[in-house]
Amino acid sequence: MAYRRTPAVQERLDAQRARLLEAATTAVATHGYAGCSIAAVAKNAGVGTGTLYRHFDGKGELFAEVFQSVCSREVSAVRDAGDSARILEGNHRSAVSASVRTFAERAMRAPVLAYALLVEPVDPLVDEQRLMFRESFRDCLATAI
Repeated sequence: MAYRRTPAVQERLDAQRARLLEAATTAVATHGYAGCSIAAVAKNAGVGTGTLYRHFDGKGELFAEVFQSVCSREVSAVRDAGDSARILEGNHRSAVSASVRTFAERAMRAPVLAYALLVEPVDPLVDEQRLMFRESFRDCLATAI
């Protein structure tokens, strides 16, 4: 008979994965990509390094997921700002201005994270996420324009 995870076990594993992603997000926002280590992320999540490797194949896969999550949040904020300005003020100039202002303000509030998301040298898996991030911003601004 094959082993099937119980809902309680799956819930525990999902919570563990979420803690790892949260710890990795905090680490990259604080230290940048180069300043993050698997051991430090695992320690800050309250698990062993081996546990982290049960969820992710390595640093590239872990941080690719972190980048996807953080970038989705950033793109949503820029898109929402542009959409709100277009609706409230009724013109595209306001939408572009609001989008760019939101992008810049958020980057200035978290400069280490912005550097990591935009230009810091990263693993190829993470760089793929970065390209999608840039394309999403391009699309937001194209919509605003």
